[in-house]
Amino acid sequence: MFKFPRIDRLPPYVFATVDKWKMDQRRDGADVIDLGMGNPDISTPKHIVDKMVESVQKGKNHRYSASRGINMLRQAISEWYKNRFGVEIDPEEEAIVTIGVKEGMSHLVLATISPGDVVFAPNPTYPIHPYSAIIAGGDLRGIPIGKDRDFFEDLLSATKQTWPKPKMLIISYPHNPTTNVADGEFFKKIVEFCTDNEIMVIHDFAYADLVFDGYKAPSFLQTDGAKRIGVEFFSLSKSYSMPGWRVGFCAGNREIIAALRRIKSYLDYGIFQPIQIASIIALKGPYDCVDETVKIYEERRDALINGLGRVGWEIDKPKGTMFVWAKIPEKYSKIGSLEFSKLLIKEARVAVSPGIGFGQYGEGYVRFALVENKHRINQAVRGIKAIL
Repeated sequence: MFKFPRIDRLPPYVFATVDKWKMDQRRDGADVIDLGMGNPDISTPKHIVDKMVESVQKGKNHRYSASRGINMLRQAISEWYKNRFGVEIDPEEEAIVTIGVKEGMSHLVLATISPGDVVFAPNPTYPIHPYSAIIAGGDLRGIPIGKDRDFFEDLLSATKQTWPKPKMLIISYPHNPTTNVADGEFFKKIVEFCTDNEIMVIHDFAYADLVFDGYKAPSFLQTDGAKRIGVEFFSLSKSYSMPGWRVGFCAGNREIIAALRRIKSYLDYGIFQPIQIASIIALKGPYDCVDETVKIYEERRDALINGLGRVGWEIDKPKGTMFVWAKIPEKYSKIGSLEFSKLLIKEARVAVSPGIGFGQYGEGYVRFALVENKHRINQAVRGIKAIL
């Protein structure tokens, strides 16, 4: 009876299919270990929770907030960038608080992309990166990424073959799901290329702190000229184990920030103020809680990869994120990532995310989320051993 063309452009959500398989098994009494959704299981640090509890007791904090975030939180964002990366951020014009990264990015793309505008996004990648462009009516082009790809060769080729010229490039390092990481030289080339081609850049920096083996993730905004062409998103979900709190922010180019600020002024009244006050405490430190979280994820990473290696599934250790990106074992490569994920749920009692859910170039892989303790991860390895 009704037509919804914008919704019709969105494909079925693959992860919903996997979730249904998982729930079917659990209803039948199976103990399925869920390493699928990247939903952090570590509790929010006590000092952040305590500040939230204190703030929520004050009636003045129960009123409408500000859609761009309260002044003190934007000031904390500015100080975080200065102390962490040596980047100067004007809290009035170059920073805005968002209701997590998904909300901020989707509304930013909606504010800046018109029907027919071309948006480049990695393939495979986190679904909101490409689908924010589709929801906005843009024309999406996927840039393949992976071990055997040269990102800049693919970016140059796509730019030459695209008309009209691309308006936006969305990137994210450390990257979900491939766990690829970047260095300062990579961002320098991004800035040079996108400046020359007048392409706006959005960098999703959600996994800034979740890095291992001595690797330090650089900020895109550290690069000379980055603020002239782009912005960067950060989420408190992973670093501070605050996924359900829904707090993130965007910083960088003031024109882009202004566009996001304007559309948000029509759409929301901001995050509940006690949550913003607690987020100030998170950003100002102490940061030993972040170090402890990183240590937990590193131990889980090692338990999973070392365990799978012992049963014949060799996987490289990622230097960043809370995920493991694994090529499907050769004996199962022909059935594809979706059917292999189904097999893991039914036979190994382990839920993972199929690579195809992140884009066509994710086929042949599955993603493990490190959201169970080491005991459960070892149990998952034993289940997988049975089918290998």
